[in-house]
Amino acid sequence: MINKLLLAIDRLSMAVGHAFAWSIVILTLGTSYEVFVRYVLRDPTSWAFDMSYILYGALFLMSGAYALSRDAHVRGDVFYRLWPPRVQATVELVLYFIFFFPGVTALVIAGYGYAHDSFGYREVSVNSPVGVPIWQLKGIIPIAGALLWLQGVAQVIRCIACMRDGIWPMRLHDVEELESLLQSRRDALAEATGSGAATDRGAGAASPEQPAKGAR
Repeated sequence: MINKLLLAIDRLSMAVGHAFAWSIVILTLGTSYEVFVRYVLRDPTSWAFDMSYILYGALFLMSGAYALSRDAHVRGDVFYRLWPPRVQATVELVLYFIFFFPGVTALVIAGYGYAHDSFGYREVSVNSPVGVPIWQLKGIIPIAGALLWLQGVAQVIRCIACMRDGIWPMRLHDVEELESLLQSRRDALAEATGSGAATDRGAGAASPEQPAKGAR
C-alpha cells in the first residue's frame, strides 16, 4: 500500500515534469526565430525576451518535484555515498525537516501572495512595450511549491522505510544517468566474463577425471 502511494506521487511528478519539458522545444524554436529575424532580417521581435524567461521559469519551477523524485538535485555526496543506507536515510530525514519543509512552505505561502496580487491586476511585463502577461507565471509558483511539498512527503516516507529495512524503497526510473548505465553494463560484462571463466575452469578440472573413470 505504501509503495503504491509513493509510486503514485512519483507518477504525478513525472507527468508534470514531462508536460513542462515541452517548454524546451517551444523555447528553442522561439529563440531560433528571434535570432533569425534579428540578425538576418534586421527586424527583432519585442516578445522574445519575455517568452524566454516565462518558459524557462515555468520549466524550472514545475520540474522541481520531478527532479526530487529522481534524486537528481545536486548533492555534495563526498561522505554521503560512503554511509550505509540507514545513516543516509537518517541524515536526509533530519535535513528535510530542518531545511526542506520550512523553505518549501515559505515558497507556497509567499508564492500564493504574489500570485493573488498578480492575478488581481493582470500583471504584464515591463521589459517590453508589448505588455506580455506574466500573471500566469506568478500563478505557477504556489503550485510548484505544493508539488514539491507532496514529493517531499514521499521522500520522508522513503527515509523512514529505509531506516526500518536497511534498503531504499524502489523508485520510478523513466530515465537513467549515463554514468549509471555504463556502470550497469560494466557490471554485467564482468559478471558474464566471470561466469565464462568459471565454466572454463570447471571444464578444465573435469577433463583429468575422465581417464580415471575409464580405468575404473
